Amino acid sequence: MTVVATPPTPKLELPPLQLGGITVDTPVILAPMAGITNSAFRRLCREYGGGLYVAEMVTSRALVERTPESLRIISHDDDEKVRSVQLYGVDPVTVGAAVRMLVEEDRADHIDLNFGCPVPKVTRRGGGSALPWKIDLFTSIVQTAVKEASKGGIPLTIKMRKGIDEDHLTYLDAGRIARDSGVAAVALHGRTAAQFYSGQADWSAIARLREALPDIPVLGNGDIWSAEDAVRMVRETGVDGVVVGRGCQGRPWLFGDLQAAFEGKDERHRPGLREVAEGVYRHAELMVETFGNDEYKALREIRKHMAWYFKGYVVGGELRAKLATVPTLEVLRELLDQLDMDLPYPGVDSEGPRGRAGTPKKPALPKDWLESRQLNAEQSADISAAELDVSGG
Repeated sequence: MTVVATPPTPKLELPPLQLGGITVDTPVILAPMAGITNSAFRRLCREYGGGLYVAEMVTSRALVERTPESLRIISHDDDEKVRSVQLYGVDPVTVGAAVRMLVEEDRADHIDLNFGCPVPKVTRRGGGSALPWKIDLFTSIVQTAVKEASKGGIPLTIKMRKGIDEDHLTYLDAGRIARDSGVAAVALHGRTAAQFYSGQADWSAIARLREALPDIPVLGNGDIWSAEDAVRMVRETGVDGVVVGRGCQGRPWLFGDLQAAFEGKDERHRPGLREVAEGVYRHAELMVETFGNDEYKALREIRKHMAWYFKGYVVGGELRAKLATVPTLEVLRELLDQLDMDLPYPGVDSEGPRGRAGTPKKPALPKDWLESRQLNAEQSADISAAELDVSGG
């Protein structure tokens, strides 16, 4: 891997992140992303730098029902020091049962709750980033989860958005409720559900939450595309750590840059095309292991990563199309061998935003959802349908 020097970066005076009995020396967290942060990608990331690496989000209902896919999602490699799991749920009883299962069966060392998903099929039924609007439901879920997690001494955290839209913000109320309920930390993505991933993340909201909750760790998320972005977020908001999502897609080495930057070192990873190709193939091999040697399924899953890995690099359109439909490791090797391996790092063309940002839209919500911050009888009856296998935040 090519490592280059950048202008000296003053060391951040940022202590290790403390989550209950867990110490995260480099206060960086990999955001859970469906179909991305499986054990293969987590291994790639942690080989570059320190941090806390969270598994893909799993629904509480699926976990309680012990579906094969849910059990795969919460599986961790033997050398993962902190087994971190993110749960999604809308029913306090089901969420509590899922946390109890993780604790009693020793399947996790850290649990996070997702209240940040902006996907319409979730919010239209009151889940994800729509849920904190209902104070009674939010409070019940968090209190139940904390109670169950505490029985095993496992720290529980939450990740959320600013709110539904700019007229219906929830993050300050939700942060205080979570703090009073005993969570170990709160992470805020500085966007509303209405923004999806468009526009700019509101770091000033993250700073306001940090100021409102001086007695627990607050983590910032949104628009961290480089180590320099992370340093700037810490300095501008005062957060205790950062959560990195889309910025590491196709760039697992970003965690090496983050650790170096937080330590005041000037080394940065700037891979040429040969090094990227080697990384892609290793990722694919690890994916095959992750999916129980099911090569077809593993290669189908790796396809989404191709555009991210090769963003900004000179790769012909026909070759890109073939990489996006690669069926086997053998074919992948043949395609990668067609690249001009001597091409250097392309600079800014390979950096910055990646993934689908979407466009601002009016959030889909249950009937009369915004009329009250308490659930009515009809909403209570309907909300359990929001437990779907989706991710976001």
